Amino acid sequence: MLKLEIVTPERKVIDAEVDSVTVPTLSGEAGIMPQHAPLISALKPGIVTVTTKGQAERLAVGTGFVEVSNNRVSVLTDVAEKADEIDAERARSDKAEIDKELAAASQLPADETEELRERADLASARIDVSRSI
Repeated sequence: MLKLEIVTPERKVIDAEVDSVTVPTLSGEAGIMPQHAPLISALKPGIVTVTTKGQAERLAVGTGFVEVSNNRVSVLTDVAEKADEIDAERARSDKAEIDKELAAASQLPADETEELRERADLASARIDVSRSI
């Protein structure tokens, strides 16, 4: 078992023993199971999947960090929302608005649109997670 903590500036979202966790890192999805090698990585907006006794729960997360050490997983993120906490209609509206902003900024260098792309990824994650209610 892993000891998982997912924390935002406002609250502790999860503090539980789990079987595995999958997190979206800058270098791709990282699957974490017991006895995982120590790891510190930046998170990108996306979906964290927590598996306990064969049941999976998905959360939409924003940017942040994940640390793995001694069967402890700490996720520090600016946003972490469970499916029942997400307003799906607002997420779809936000995604449409962000997509328009990205289209208007298509001629800008990638580093100048990074924040917009992160917001788009978070909106997409919220939409996907909200479908799992």
